[in-house]
Amino acid sequence: MPSIPHASTPTAHRFAALANRRSRPRPDAFIAAEYKYRTRWSSIGAMSSSPPLTSKTKSNGPGRPKDLGKRAAILGAARTMFMEQGYAGVSMDGIAAQAGVSKLTVYSHFGDKESLFSEAIRAQCQHMMPDDLFDHAPKGTLRDQLIEIANAFFAMVSTDSAIATHRMMMAPGTGDVHVREMYWAAGPTRTKQALADFLSARVADGQLEIPDLARAASQFFCLLKGELHALMMCGLHGQPTRAQVDAHIQASVDFFLRAYAPR
Repeated sequence: MPSIPHASTPTAHRFAALANRRSRPRPDAFIAAEYKYRTRWSSIGAMSSSPPLTSKTKSNGPGRPKDLGKRAAILGAARTMFMEQGYAGVSMDGIAAQAGVSKLTVYSHFGDKESLFSEAIRAQCQHMMPDDLFDHAPKGTLRDQLIEIANAFFAMVSTDSAIATHRMMMAPGTGDVHVREMYWAAGPTRTKQALADFLSARVADGQLEIPDLARAASQFFCLLKGELHALMMCGLHGQPTRAQVDAHIQASVDFFLRAYAPR
């Protein structure tokens, strides 16, 4: 039987150093790198041991299929924590704990914190203003359709969580310019493009006359926010009543329709 190295020998020191390294907590960057390493080698291993793909074989990409339930839990935890604690105050460790998954699972679904933040914003916008809201096929009058879009938009931007997110993006400590750009692309840009496409169809069938669709879409949403949203952002106005919202939305939609009515 081999003898166990005495505590004072160089071999014992090497064993102790190795054990100490293994017991240290691993940083986020290491876990992200480990995930990429595992998926890369699992993919290479599959390529070397599996028969060549034929036209009837479909590849699912590296790694195992993602668990949609875990993905939804991660997104839900991320939306809540980003809105309550701000971008800088949230860690991937915290999101993993809130979602009830490992940190490696969070990285396997979203890659990094910036991507998770962007996807959380996109998912929230998709939930509040789904694609079928901008269906190009006429459903009732144009005014009715615009009022439906307006109601969904105002409901989205006037919630307490949306106000908190907007304030967070205006705060100096919210990431760098890239984070703000990701927020803008996932939220406002996507919504504005969807409305511009909808308006384009209404121009094509002669109901509107709009020379600049992107500008008109931006104007529509700015009208809907108006002074009321600015007051809410400043904490000078609470949640408006249903009657206040209806009056504000109808006035904004009617103004927009008069501005772009066919001449």
